Amino acid sequence: MQNLSDELLVETYYKARELNLSDDFLYLVLKEMELRAIYDKKIDL
Repeated sequence: MQNLSDELLVETYYKARELNLSDDFLYLVLKEMELRAIYDKKIDL
């Protein structure tokens, strides 16, 4: 995930939710967002 830009990481999160991907994958994306200090008001961290 380190190769993804911040913007692409956020897009990945929303698309994963839309596609009902596994909670484990969503968790990994959210943890990476936390590491990068990326916060979106629509996302409950």
